[in-house]
Amino acid sequence: MTKILLIGSGGREHTIATTLVKSQNVHLFALPGNPGISRIAQIVALNAKNHQEISNFCLDNSIDLVVIGPEQPIADGLSDVLRSDGINVFAPSRSAAQLETSKLFAKQFMEKYNIPTARFRAFDKSQKQAASDYILNSDLPVVIKADGLAAGKGVIVATTTGEALQAIEEMFGGSFGSAGEKIVVEEFMQGEEASIFAITDGSNFVTLAPAQDHKRILDGDKGKNTGGMGAYCPAPIVTPEVLEKVKSQIIIPTLKGMSEEGHPYVGCLYVGLMINEGNPKVVEYNCRFGDPETQAVLSVFDGDFAELLFSAAKGELNASAIREISRGYATCVVLASKGYPDKYETGFEITGLDEITDNVIVYHAGTKEIDGKIHTNGGRVLGVTALGASLKESQTNAYKAVDIIHFENKYFRRDIAAKGIKYSS
Repeated sequence: MTKILLIGSGGREHTIATTLVKSQNVHLFALPGNPGISRIAQIVALNAKNHQEISNFCLDNSIDLVVIGPEQPIADGLSDVLRSDGINVFAPSRSAAQLETSKLFAKQFMEKYNIPTARFRAFDKSQKQAASDYILNSDLPVVIKADGLAAGKGVIVATTTGEALQAIEEMFGGSFGSAGEKIVVEEFMQGEEASIFAITDGSNFVTLAPAQDHKRILDGDKGKNTGGMGAYCPAPIVTPEVLEKVKSQIIIPTLKGMSEEGHPYVGCLYVGLMINEGNPKVVEYNCRFGDPETQAVLSVFDGDFAELLFSAAKGELNASAIREISRGYATCVVLASKGYPDKYETGFEITGLDEITDNVIVYHAGTKEIDGKIHTNGGRVLGVTALGASLKESQTNAYKAVDIIHFENKYFRRDIAAKGIKYSS
């Protein structure tokens, strides 16, 4: 019996939990979990911020593997504490996670190792005027990023000089807390976005099915950036030729460079890409599985997921744990609370969950169970994920399920996967 502790409470973690328990002889614990995870895992009542308490639990209960889902515990150094106590962890160290926790670190790293990305300039709060002057002389659109973690919302794509200057005011003014004390101003990259997950033991790696996220709140990729309003996979923009370029020009030099810098990278390396005329460039790195891409990617994964992550954590990646990275197609539509990513209300009962058919999995993200009933408890509430023999079929199945599920102030995009379907039309 392999004992695994999963850290996290969102849709990504519910998906990881669902995929882990498909492996044989796995006993899954979760901290803190959510109502969906609680159906398939043993919830652990610990202080999620007390790293030594978590480590002691692992030692006392002979935990074989810890899988850390969200970025914040990784950024806070949980994996370092666990590893120092001899516990296998699927997640990078705090120093390796700088690829996500500092946009400036990531950009300078890519520049040093000739990894394709957008041109950039960095500024801190004391250089506000210089940043403004730089904006005034930049081509539009221009991208302004908060340096630190901002829950997927610290990126502004400004189409006017006024929007760009306002973004600088907001970031340096504290809208993103300490994450905005430094900013990175980038050229806008033309093309289409995609996401690649590389599972790595620090040197060897495998990639999972390529996906495409939908960051903007409104249909047609308009409105504010969110943590993600939906995703689908496999993404046809990532052709076999593009994938080879991603591996040779991005993933291999990233892993090699991180080792040379003294930050060997173990875990899931998420590479956010912009692909233009078959050439990929890095938009961003994440130090964990992406949300909601994970909901799509792992729903089509066929293999022994527990063995794959365990072998990577031990430094002996077992690629044979994968039978197929993509058995069919998947579309994930996020059901959000109206008002997200800004102010929104929670506490509304969710109905229709017991009417969902076999080809649909509903992953819990921001939910709460009260007296046996599920209620909304976050901005992104559910990830309605459907399978299909074609991308169009998976999209159709997803939106059929979306219409069955109800809660007050339900909001969702209606065009998830449309960009991928156009390739086959």
